[in-house]
Amino acid sequence: MKRNENQQRFDALREQFKSFTFYQQEVSLDADVLNMTFHFSLDDQYFFHPTMRIPARPFYHWESVSRTQLESLAFHIGMVELVSYWKLACPKTIVVKPFDLKLCQKKWWRHLYYNGLGEFRYLNGIDCTEQDFLRIESGTDRDFKPVNVPLKEQTLIPVGGGKDSVVTLECLRGAMPVIPLILNPRGATVSCVEAAGYTMDDVAVINRTLDPTMLRLNNEGFLNGHTPFSALLAFLTLLISAGTRSKYIALSNESSANESTVPGTDINHQYSKSIDFERDFRDYVRQHLSEEMQYFSFLRPLNELQIASLFSQSEAYHKVFRSCNAGSKTDSWCGKCPKCLFTWIILSPFLSRQRLTEIFGKDLLTDPDLRPIFEELNGTSAVKPFECVGTVEEVRACVDFMRERKGTIVEDSPKTEATVESILKRFNEENFLPEPFVKLLKSKLHV
Repeated sequence: MKRNENQQRFDALREQFKSFTFYQQEVSLDADVLNMTFHFSLDDQYFFHPTMRIPARPFYHWESVSRTQLESLAFHIGMVELVSYWKLACPKTIVVKPFDLKLCQKKWWRHLYYNGLGEFRYLNGIDCTEQDFLRIESGTDRDFKPVNVPLKEQTLIPVGGGKDSVVTLECLRGAMPVIPLILNPRGATVSCVEAAGYTMDDVAVINRTLDPTMLRLNNEGFLNGHTPFSALLAFLTLLISAGTRSKYIALSNESSANESTVPGTDINHQYSKSIDFERDFRDYVRQHLSEEMQYFSFLRPLNELQIASLFSQSEAYHKVFRSCNAGSKTDSWCGKCPKCLFTWIILSPFLSRQRLTEIFGKDLLTDPDLRPIFEELNGTSAVKPFECVGTVEEVRACVDFMRERKGTIVEDSPKTEATVESILKRFNEENFLPEPFVKLLKSKLHV
C-alpha cells in the first residue's frame, strides 16, 4: 500500500472512530497470585480485556503494598497497555476513567505515545504532529496515590534471553542480592536464568495475555505496527519492585540504542530503550509515584561492542541465548533476519568464525540473501533495520576487524575511522547509574 493511501486510511479510521476509553483496571490477590485485567473500548463498538498474571513466589511481600497503591501501579501499566489497542484506529481522543491526570501528565503520556509509535507512524506513512496526534481526557476527580513501601538493597533484573540481560545478570548476581524477572517465559529466558544458577522459583514471572479481538482486527485491515514494549516493561517493573521490596531496577539498554533508525529524524525503533525515555520515565516516577525506586539501565555507559566483549567471556550462555525475534517461538536462530546477522557481526571480534557457526547453525557471512540486510546495518542503505541493533559505526568497525572477508557478504564494506579497540575504550557518562553500580561496571571493564 502506498504511503498516501496509508495516510488516507489513517484519516478515515480517525473520522470513523471518535474515541478510545480506558474504563477500569481490576486487581485481585488470590493465594498470593496477583491478577490484573484492563477494560478498554474503541468507540464502544469493540471491547478489549487484556490480562496480566503474576504467580506467587516466596520473595513477594504484597502485604506491604496497600490496595490504593496496587490500583495506582496497575493503572499506569494499563496506560501503556492501551497503546496496542488504541493504535488500531488512532482515534483523536483517549478517555481515561480510573484516575484523574494533571495537564503535565497528559502531555507526558502523549509524548510517550507519539515517540513510542514513531516506527508505527513511519512505516504506515502517517504524517501527524505530536500536538494533533491525540488528546487525553480524564473522567474522574480521583487522584492516584504515591507508592510508599519499605525497600531494601536488592536489584530487579529483567531477563529477555539475549546477550545484554545476560551481561547485567552476570555482573550483578555475585555482587548483591538480585531477583531475575521474566515477562512471558520462553525457552531462551528460562535457559539463561538456569545457566546463571537460578530455578524458576527464584524468578519473578509475569504472564501477559493479549485480547483476541485485537488480533482479529489486525487481520481485518485496521492499523498495526510496533509499540513501545519497553515502556510497558518499565511500569511493570515498578509493580514487581514494590512487591519484592527491591530498591533498584537494572535494565540492560546500551548507549547504542540512542541512535535513530531513520537518520536525520527522531524515528527510533528503540525509543523506549533510549536515554531520552529513561530520563523522562525517571522524572515521571519521581514526581508522581516514588522517590525511592531507582530505575536505570546498567549497560547505558556501554556500547554494543563492549557488551559483546563481556558476553563472549560467559561461555555457559553461548548455546542458550537468543536474540532472534523471528525464531523466538521455536527457540532458535532463524539465520535470515537483522538480529541474527547483527549479533554474528558484533560478536565476531571476540569469537571465532567456527564458534559463531556452531552457535547460529550456519556461516551467515556466506549467505548472499543477507546482503540487503547487511547494507542496512552498515549504513549503505538509507534506513537501518527496524530492530534492536547497534550503530553503523560499530558494524563497520567489526567488519574492518575481520581477517577473512573474501567471498562473503561483508567484502568491500565501507570503512570507518573508529576501530574496535577505540570503541572498546569508551564509557558514556550520560547515564543514571548509582555510584556503586558505576564502580562495579568499570571493574568489569578494567577501566
